[in-house]
Amino acid sequence: MEIAIGFQTSLKPSISLRNPNFIKSSYTNSSILLANQILGLGLSSSVNTSRNLKLNNRSRFSNRSSINCAVSAATEPATVETTQLVRRGDVRNIAIVAHVDHGKTTLVDGMLRQSKVFRDNQTVQERIMDSNDLERERGITILSKNTSIFFKDTKINIIDTPGHSDFGGEVERVLNMVEGVLLVVDSVEGPMPQTRFVLKKALEFGLSVVVVVNKIDRSSARPEFVVNSTFELFIELNANDEQCDFQTIYASGINGKAGLSPENLADNLGPLFEAIIRCIPGPRINKDGALQMLVTNIEYDEHKGRIGIGRLHAGKLQRGMDVKICTSEAECKFARVSELFVYENFSRVPVETVEAGDICAVCGVGDVQIGETIADKAVGKPLPAIKMEEPTVKMAFSINISPFVGREGKYVTSRNLRDRLYRELERNLAMKVEDGETADTFIVSGRGTLHITILIENMRREGYEFMVGPPKVINKRVDDKVYEPYEIATVEVPEEYMGSVVELLGKRRGQMIDMQGLGSEGTSIVKYKIPTRGLLGLRNAMLTASRGTAILNTIFDSYGPWAGEINTREHGSLVAFEGGTTTSYALCSSQERGQLFVRPGMEVYKGQIVGIYQRPSDLSLNVCKRKAATNVRSNKEVSGEKL
Repeated sequence: MEIAIGFQTSLKPSISLRNPNFIKSSYTNSSILLANQILGLGLSSSVNTSRNLKLNNRSRFSNRSSINCAVSAATEPATVETTQLVRRGDVRNIAIVAHVDHGKTTLVDGMLRQSKVFRDNQTVQERIMDSNDLERERGITILSKNTSIFFKDTKINIIDTPGHSDFGGEVERVLNMVEGVLLVVDSVEGPMPQTRFVLKKALEFGLSVVVVVNKIDRSSARPEFVVNSTFELFIELNANDEQCDFQTIYASGINGKAGLSPENLADNLGPLFEAIIRCIPGPRINKDGALQMLVTNIEYDEHKGRIGIGRLHAGKLQRGMDVKICTSEAECKFARVSELFVYENFSRVPVETVEAGDICAVCGVGDVQIGETIADKAVGKPLPAIKMEEPTVKMAFSINISPFVGREGKYVTSRNLRDRLYRELERNLAMKVEDGETADTFIVSGRGTLHITILIENMRREGYEFMVGPPKVINKRVDDKVYEPYEIATVEVPEEYMGSVVELLGKRRGQMIDMQGLGSEGTSIVKYKIPTRGLLGLRNAMLTASRGTAILNTIFDSYGPWAGEINTREHGSLVAFEGGTTTSYALCSSQERGQLFVRPGMEVYKGQIVGIYQRPSDLSLNVCKRKAATNVRSNKEVSGEKL
């Protein structure tokens, strides 16, 4: 078979897929459907409009079982170093990546249940991998987590990753531990901004990709469009011939079903497990080489101390072994491995020895940091450090100087604040902390406002009391010109509110890139390129304009010229005129001025912001005013405690 794809413009690369090899599989009928999907769905008329497609020898697919994923069969350069590397066939290391709310964690739940990780009578909560309290409250994944399952004598190490673009740093560093990814795409929405980001990173690392079209049981599912859009995304990201020849699995994570055709799903996730074993290669290791392990994650245990997590690239690691921890060849320190763990099912299991290619957890290595290498004591060399993209938003953290200082928090000094912020850098590599203009101020930079907001909420729950300033974008100056960060904003909104959303994005210097419908659900998707400054405070305004129905997703695109002034604040503040205790009498008349933050019986100080004003300017008002005691009968509507 020969597939040739030509482009009408010289700016796009040409792609050719020649003579793919095939292997045998137990899913013969489904694999024939998969071959038809590669010829039909993967390269449909929507792709043909911009490319000339030539398919020869179509009938040769009919007597083949399933395609052999090209990445696993890719030729390796014959050098002196690669001849010492071998593939482990009993281990697969994969990361599950996707856009937020496309069903990654739910799919992992199904994989764990069908692998008999839990007892049949065991009660298991939904989204078991989201173990953090904040994750369960918000319904999103914030931290990447490890687990493993066994399928036909093969150990599959699984890393569940966040789906929000603000936590892209979690995805970037865990890709060092895996050889392939499961790219989960919603069967209705298709590729979204974070889908593009994680796929771009996976292709840069040269990882194998298995595309999982999830939520295929939705009534408005459109698998053909989703596969076509995903294929076009591969082309836009300059994927090579082998990477474009990806395996597609259709699944319903919540029902625990998967198949090679949307109309013919198996009763379990067997086709997905088979695709992982077939299309994700085993780790390439130097079994007899010197010990090398790159630390890509850390955890803390009250009894064991700091635990370094990573994949063993070469050699063997044994409990009680003397090692050195290197950041560079000139900076090394020595330690001894006190305990050694591997991930089995849903827990860490102690072992004596770990061979290269497996993911393990190491105790006793002191204050090891993410990005450091645990190497052989005598001849070990450090591995390349983990690279991260730069942050785009910053906020100022400072100690609380209000009249109510020390009433709620346990840690209130600048020393406490400094220690906590710099301790966050040990695990959160995408964040930066710098000293501010004063000794009590610190500048915290992150990928977005949600990235920093999660840190603020965690610190509040830990007992820290501090003040934060408004978010600001991080600009760059090139040739005496100011450049600011731009992001791609994707908004899913019902058609009746489309006009309000488009007007709102236009006021914030947004430029429309694309607009398309979403089928029978009556919603549309619009894509804008908009300055990051324009996104500050946009989410709440958009929810108000769309009556709470709009869904906004953003991802960093690039730096561009300064877009001009943007008015991001349409409402002023309501400021307390004097200090004291708020009364229902005062709040009853004050609530007509705007939205209040306080309720009766709360203490406020002079100058405190107590609400949002309806107009752009600020307004001072008295929220502590009491009704004068006279012999006139009081009005219950005014003096009542309910507002």
